[in-house]
Amino acid sequence: MKKVLNELKRHALTAISYMLPLVVASGLLIAIGNLMGGEVIEDYTKPFTIASSLTSLGVMGMGLLPAFISGYIAYSIAERPGIAPGFLMGMIANALGAGFLGGMIGGYLVGYFVLWMRKTWKVPKWAEGLMPMMIIPTVSSLVVGLVMFFVVGIPITWLTEQLINFLESLDESSRMVYGFIFGVLGHIDYGGPISKVPNLFADGLLLEGVLGPEAIKVIGGIVPPVGITFGWLFSKMVNKRIYTKVEEDAIKVAFPMGLTMITEGVIPIAMNDLLRTLLATGMGTGVAGAVNFYFRNGSPVPSGGVFVIPAMTKPLVAVSALLAGSIVTGLILVLIKKRITDEEYESLQNQEEEETDLSGIGIEG
Repeated sequence: MKKVLNELKRHALTAISYMLPLVVASGLLIAIGNLMGGEVIEDYTKPFTIASSLTSLGVMGMGLLPAFISGYIAYSIAERPGIAPGFLMGMIANALGAGFLGGMIGGYLVGYFVLWMRKTWKVPKWAEGLMPMMIIPTVSSLVVGLVMFFVVGIPITWLTEQLINFLESLDESSRMVYGFIFGVLGHIDYGGPISKVPNLFADGLLLEGVLGPEAIKVIGGIVPPVGITFGWLFSKMVNKRIYTKVEEDAIKVAFPMGLTMITEGVIPIAMNDLLRTLLATGMGTGVAGAVNFYFRNGSPVPSGGVFVIPAMTKPLVAVSALLAGSIVTGLILVLIKKRITDEEYESLQNQEEEETDLSGIGIEG
């Protein structure tokens, strides 16, 4: 079972790697167009502005996302013959309103169907050249397309609608709870497999016009490195040393990386005191998520760190959530981490220097 889940995840991550540039470019185009006062163009026969053209181009790009995720999942499973039927399944999902989730399911269905055809179907030698170009795309699109239209698409559309209605109907207290939970889960393992699940969920909701979870994802990705940096600064203010020299050097690298939403820079710092650091950063991302969701801040862009905050629906809320989560993380770290004595600090520093000492290496003549 674990092997199957890992395989499904691998195919999804492959598709996301192809899809992400389209998501970022489309989201930024929408944000730039909206900031310039643009609107989605409804009638192209009438005059329109540059701002509206940018907004409309971004919306067009977002409309391609179900096709992208479906097409590249099918490509990851069945290679080149899976691309065309995969894109078609994504277009069906988009037309039915099944969105991102429908595109993923369509990609898996048609990808494995194409893989089965490639492995089991035998044709005369003269028809072998037609298999990848005509037979496989046509038959797989026909079979799985009908399944999408009449079996899979409608239930997925219904589930998507119910999920959106549920999120939009939450009251203020519930929004805080769900925002907190989403914030914790979205970055609990600093970009690892656990956090990828809710973040993928946020990307899917973005396609349906629900921007709140995406803002939690973006701000939450910045909180751990910034919060750890705050913890380091707070520890100096209260004269309680909680990091070694090596960890302090790592913080100086993790901070700028974190501003661009690269959370992985925290890992070498966290590994030396994992439980306490996880607790502190988890509470910080949870607080940031609660603030974002409570005040209904949304992000039309799924990545980019602090550089996309101006494009969010409520930039001041985003900044407040980032500061609140980072301060909470920093304060908890100062409170719960053990004080490092001067002897421990010097011994740990000397140990690192000894490990990287290359003075004893010579070159034989």
